[in-house]
Amino acid sequence: MLKELVISVQAYFRAHQFIVRHKLWKWILIPGFVYMLLFMGGMWLFWNSSSDFLDWLFNVVGIKSWLDSMNNSFINFLFITASIMVRLILLFFYFSLFKFVFLVVGSPVFAYLSEKTENIIEGNDYPFSMKQLLSDIWRAIRLALRNTLWQTVYIISILLLSLIPVVGWISPLIAFLVECYYYGFSMLDYSTERHKLSPSQSIAFISNRKGLAIGNGMVFFLMHLVPFLGWVLAPAYAVIAATLSLYHPDDNP
Repeated sequence: MLKELVISVQAYFRAHQFIVRHKLWKWILIPGFVYMLLFMGGMWLFWNSSSDFLDWLFNVVGIKSWLDSMNNSFINFLFITASIMVRLILLFFYFSLFKFVFLVVGSPVFAYLSEKTENIIEGNDYPFSMKQLLSDIWRAIRLALRNTLWQTVYIISILLLSLIPVVGWISPLIAFLVECYYYGFSMLDYSTERHKLSPSQSIAFISNRKGLAIGNGMVFFLMHLVPFLGWVLAPAYAVIAATLSLYHPDDNP
């Protein structure tokens, strides 16, 4: 898996060179700006609703009243730490729901970018077909929905784990890796679909290459640490990097 992680990270650098060499900027910037606007809207929604959700959750389980009765500084510290952990996990949950919307909206562009990348590498020609495009979009929606449902199950489990003192401190890391895997999965699936793998075959194929998926998603999320520019570039770079990661690093596209 470590080798696959390295390959997927290196693929982002190759993706940048690929984009510059083949002048793909218009296909990068247009979906990138749409993504940035959706991302900013999603973060605004998260900021305004997460505090209310935490207050509701802690009132339901009776934690706040229990803390007031205990009046213990160490227990209060654990509670504050748990609150931070829960907020981080909620952030990843918001991201997974937001990602589902964007993958549906951006699937035509992502499918085209992945196809164009492979076409340049191998010289293959995939003629445009509206029927195939609609099929690709429907497949992307189904897989994104399937992944979102599984992520929801995992996030709820991780959320419960986060409420356990000390042990729950690792829960944001687990949530982050889960989110990275499923985003990378979606990026890699454009290539597996084009090679006529069924959804179940694609799931098996990518499950055996978890490092590629996790690495792709990890760099995608780290790019969000660069405001605006990173938000614009991250989506298209991710799909091109995912396509390139399935080819040998010595290939010269």
